[in-house]
Amino acid sequence: MSAEIAISELIQRCRQGEQAAREQLFQRYRHYLWLLAQAQLGRALRAKCDPSDLVQQTLLEAHRDFADFAGNQEPELLAWLRQILAHNLFNAARHYHTQQRDAAREISLDQLRAGLEHSSAVLGRMLATDTPGPSQAAAQREAAVRVADVLARLPEDYRTVLVLRVFEGLSAEEVAQRMNRSSGAVRMLQLRALTALRAEMKNDE
Repeated sequence: MSAEIAISELIQRCRQGEQAAREQLFQRYRHYLWLLAQAQLGRALRAKCDPSDLVQQTLLEAHRDFADFAGNQEPELLAWLRQILAHNLFNAARHYHTQQRDAAREISLDQLRAGLEHSSAVLGRMLATDTPGPSQAAAQREAAVRVADVLARLPEDYRTVLVLRVFEGLSAEEVAQRMNRSSGAVRMLQLRALTALRAEMKNDE
């Protein structure tokens, strides 16, 4: 049974009122949503707002509003969850910038939605070595959740360097300052982290 069929069955069981199925379904996306939130918060807002809190709020709202979800497949569910997360990120950013009277740094809801879509695509492409065709792109969207789960199992320094370099797009020099390492050490750490990620993904398969 493929992962997509399994998710489709979980969605149907949720619609039939199975609470355990709903818990299982949404728990699957906790790491995925955390990485997306982490990538979009930015340093200033992250100091005020914990991405884990945003993810928890997003999942609670997804539980509450599941009747509004009209899809049947995982890509549709992911898009719906990203939409909820985008609203929560937008509200958090607006609250923070209002408190700081920093309207110039406010970001629109559409920008956040686009940013989350981009981060999800980056996550799905993390192990790709060439430009994907349409079928490969679809597979990468589905792989994004698996990659997020594997990242959560990696050592903290591996996870940190991949989040900073890949998702936040920081230079090796900027990451070196964050992690108190040399830029050369950061590049080597990134290579080791990607090797470990690929090995874990292969073991899962």
